[in-house]
Amino acid sequence: MDGKYYELQLKINPDIEDIVSDICFEMLPCEGVVLAEEAYKDLEMISSTEGTLRVFLAPENDCSFEDMSNSVKTILHKQREILKTHGLSDEELGSWEFSLFEKENEDWSKKWKEKWDVTSVSERITVVPDWIDYVPKRNDEVIIKLEPGCAFGTGTHATTQLCMKSIEKYMRPGSDVADIGMGSGILAICAMKFGARSAYGCDNDETVIDVAKVNAVKNGIKISTSAENLENACFFELNTADKIQKTFDFVLANILHNVLADIMGDLKKLMKDDAFLVLSGILDEKKTVVIEAVKKHNLIIAEEIHQNQWVAFVVKK
Repeated sequence: MDGKYYELQLKINPDIEDIVSDICFEMLPCEGVVLAEEAYKDLEMISSTEGTLRVFLAPENDCSFEDMSNSVKTILHKQREILKTHGLSDEELGSWEFSLFEKENEDWSKKWKEKWDVTSVSERITVVPDWIDYVPKRNDEVIIKLEPGCAFGTGTHATTQLCMKSIEKYMRPGSDVADIGMGSGILAICAMKFGARSAYGCDNDETVIDVAKVNAVKNGIKISTSAENLENACFFELNTADKIQKTFDFVLANILHNVLADIMGDLKKLMKDDAFLVLSGILDEKKTVVIEAVKKHNLIIAEEIHQNQWVAFVVKK
């Protein structure tokens, strides 16, 4: 971004940071996001912007400040209403009040990147921003390199971490894996690093397909040009669960609770008889919606896993 850029400051519930970030990357000319900055003096926190999502926007040709502001207002209002139809309350969403600022480009990308650090998901799983040099702490450590913020699923949010921990605990080596709504591709990459035979990923957002491919290559994982006869490779495409004809040993779906409930039957059809299905992206207070859908489709909950305000279910037939 040369010259000037726009900084959007958006008030949200921090619990839905990943959901709102995903909207910003998909619907706005977004180049990066930062949440919850804290200032300290003499080891004491003196201020915090927790609940304010800072969104860095690229200026568009012939787009005035007023035009950008009106566009942001329209898009945010529409997307917030869509989330409410999916069952999220005003309290769960936060106010979404926003301020927009035009700023000189003072190496904004450096300011964004310095907020990211190495994320230890578990004793074995570590997510490393690709501009950071990292030395493994153990011989069997699984290191995933990617550029945070490039698509939904950066490895820092509880919903993604719950899925990664489930892969570590439940996925059998040699499994064929499906990731429904794969975003950045991080879960498919994690599965391959834990010994999956193949990983199929699909999303309904065309912009993330190339992002997932780039991230896989960064991690030394082969990209297949076809979903057929996958072996030791990933394949990513624009698709939805109801159109997939194959079955898998391990299925991941990190999506909103209402969407999970709506597509539970489609997810079940993707499972082999001894397969595991991981359901994540569920706020704790919304878990009954998913539990009811699981029971409706005669699936069995093998484990309920919690992290912060989020819950994931590991399910089998």
